[in-house]
Amino acid sequence: MREVLAQAAFQLFLERGFERTTVDDIVARAGVGRRSFFRYFPSKEDVVFPDHERCLAEMTEFLAAVDDRDPVGAVCDAARIVLRMYAADPEFSVQRYRLTREVPGLRTYELSVVRRYEQTLAGHLRGRFGADGDGELRAEVIAASVVAAHNNGLRLWLRSGGAGDPEAAVDHALDLVREVWERPAEPSPALEGQREKQWAAGGSAAGSGDREVIVMVAAKGTPMWRVVQQIEAAAGER
Repeated sequence: MREVLAQAAFQLFLERGFERTTVDDIVARAGVGRRSFFRYFPSKEDVVFPDHERCLAEMTEFLAAVDDRDPVGAVCDAARIVLRMYAADPEFSVQRYRLTREVPGLRTYELSVVRRYEQTLAGHLRGRFGADGDGELRAEVIAASVVAAHNNGLRLWLRSGGAGDPEAAVDHALDLVREVWERPAEPSPALEGQREKQWAAGGSAAGSGDREVIVMVAAKGTPMWRVVQQIEAAAGER
């Protein structure tokens, strides 16, 4: 049913455009009721990304099963799970890519999806590097590097219309990440000196009072892309 609804939605998006297609239009094309739609998708935006929840669960399961010997290699391999999901249906993936380039709200939603992948990779690395010293920073930076490398290769393939082998560009980009980050971690002298000054002053950067906090209240059921969009708008006004 999930696939039927997604196919019906994309047919309508291509025929009428995303903004002019309603949930009622989608369920009518699929031959089901509104309740069936919302059983699988919280919003119209979610139907554009029907496979990401499954892919995220597969990535989480994969990382839970790997050993500790090569954490950077493990998160690179985890990123390839996402690539295989896109490569399994090139036509759909290219259509989705073009659609997200045309609809600003979908680009924002897509960013929230990408961030969830990045957080999953960073969480795995924090478990390997620890949260002390540069462990957390190293985990965040490596995860961001892996996602950026993966997306660079993936988008080259999508912009080509799905021509050729998508793995070649992604593998090349991820090899660069491994080349940089598989070296043993060494403490940064500059960072250590900064920490010593902070402790001597009786505080730390994390506890400084010059950071702003944005608090936002959203109605229950608000799509995640809309929440992210509102937060980014609020941050941009500051």
